[in-house]
Amino acid sequence: MIRVDVGLGDRSYPILIEAGLLDRAAEHLSKFARNGRLVVVTDESVAARQLPRLVAGLGQVRIDPIILPAGEATKSWGMLERLTDQLMELGVERSDRIVALGGGVIGDLVGFAASILKRGCGFIQVPTTLLAQVDSSVGGKTAINTRAGKNLIGAFHQPDLVLIDPTTLDTLPSRQVRAGYAEVVKYGLIDDFDFFAWCEAHGTALLEGDTDARTKAIAHSVAAKARVVAADERETSGLRALLNLGHTFGHALEAETGFSDVLLHGEGVACGMALAFRFSAAQGLCSGQDAVRVARHLDAVGLPTTLKAAHVDADGATLVGHMAHDKKMEGGRLPFLLARGIGQTFLAKDVDLAEVAAFLDGER
Repeated sequence: MIRVDVGLGDRSYPILIEAGLLDRAAEHLSKFARNGRLVVVTDESVAARQLPRLVAGLGQVRIDPIILPAGEATKSWGMLERLTDQLMELGVERSDRIVALGGGVIGDLVGFAASILKRGCGFIQVPTTLLAQVDSSVGGKTAINTRAGKNLIGAFHQPDLVLIDPTTLDTLPSRQVRAGYAEVVKYGLIDDFDFFAWCEAHGTALLEGDTDARTKAIAHSVAAKARVVAADERETSGLRALLNLGHTFGHALEAETGFSDVLLHGEGVACGMALAFRFSAAQGLCSGQDAVRVARHLDAVGLPTTLKAAHVDADGATLVGHMAHDKKMEGGRLPFLLARGIGQTFLAKDVDLAEVAAFLDGER
């Protein structure tokens, strides 16, 4: 088993990574079961694939499941109300630990519900998608979407434990695995050139099901994120903001496609990272060769790197309009994650949105 600790003082917690961990869940979750019961929140897709494994792995621990619809639309006010009502009907107390079994949507929604239910309950992340395993399950960012944009209503609320079983990826559609892989590549592009080179060499094997490659990528990614979260939990110093590489462009693309299955979150991030590198090159910050290399790798694994590939035909002004709702907006200006090269991402606070709009018009 690989263990990575997120060091946050009395709110520190472990991330445990091991193939087959779900089948031995009782070893780690039974101590959180009040009166021998755990409430598990999941979605319809994960319930069919992974809930029976978790039930078997918990042995004598009784489960009260809450099963929600699958998809990004579940991160909504309506589903938040439905979930909190059901949690209260089940008698969840502040000392309980609500188990979030699923991808980023379930993790974000359950974490936010836990943060506000009875002014704060505990929760446990059991991520079942690559995107959730390498990114959203770690760090305590929880949220729902609104008509104005993605993740605009939420809270910082750290889990008590993260259990990652790479074998849950075996039942995922290949498109979902590819979308999660974008977040793996992100860690190399931010500040780890050697890891990006590792991705170039091993990304295909990871996507084709190589357990060793998946485990290495997950462990490396969560260790990198854990270090950042421990140093800048609430994104006050600017360090944690680096984890948003590709997200400003990506969220605008997601908004334009209606936060739907037309463009998955990881696909939006992949295209956003390619756009961020091309915009950086256009600004003279990094070489065009670096931008081409990034796009070449993402293209090679089947991720979108252009507006057309992301099914977006909006003009630059429209996309920048989506960005105006970004929660990182400060004093009417939006910080952008740009790059001086692969592994050399930085936060730029002086980007002219008119230049971004013109760049995106050129990308059409």
